[in-house]
Amino acid sequence: MKVEFINPFVAAAYHVLEMEIKAPISKGELRLEEAHYTTNDITTIIGVVGKVSGTVLYGTAERTAKQMASAIVGQTIAIFDKLAESAVSELGNMITGRASALLEEAGYPCKITPPTLIIGRGTIISTTPFQRLIIPLLTKYGEVTIAVALKETPNVDIRGYAPSVGGVG
Repeated sequence: MKVEFINPFVAAAYHVLEMEIKAPISKGELRLEEAHYTTNDITTIIGVVGKVSGTVLYGTAERTAKQMASAIVGQTIAIFDKLAESAVSELGNMITGRASALLEEAGYPCKITPPTLIIGRGTIISTTPFQRLIIPLLTKYGEVTIAVALKETPNVDIRGYAPSVGGVG
């Protein structure tokens, strides 16, 4: 996987998370993963289609998700309810949207799908035939991992592409 595909997600995540949860972010150690299942309590999945295509997953512990959602909406969220689901999904959407703009600036125009939220560990998510690069981000609320599974698809024409509503398409 090219570094040109990773840096936009790191830059976008720092920007969006610092703005939305109003706390500093630091990056943990990058690693490759070949697992085909979710490893976090809460996972937001967003598809990417264009000159670069694949899937991006944002995962975190439920406790971290509730605390970040509380910071975003300005009220305490004690249970992971629809409001928390919406806030966490929108974080992934905002990060991926900003990253896709940065990818386009780098010569890789792409579109993103609406976010899909998976609650619970162990759900099988296949990103075959390529690996995920895991980018751990550390916040005062806990760790958020970004799993980027993208590859260059130079012959894809995204003009007129409209993502399916309600899931990865």
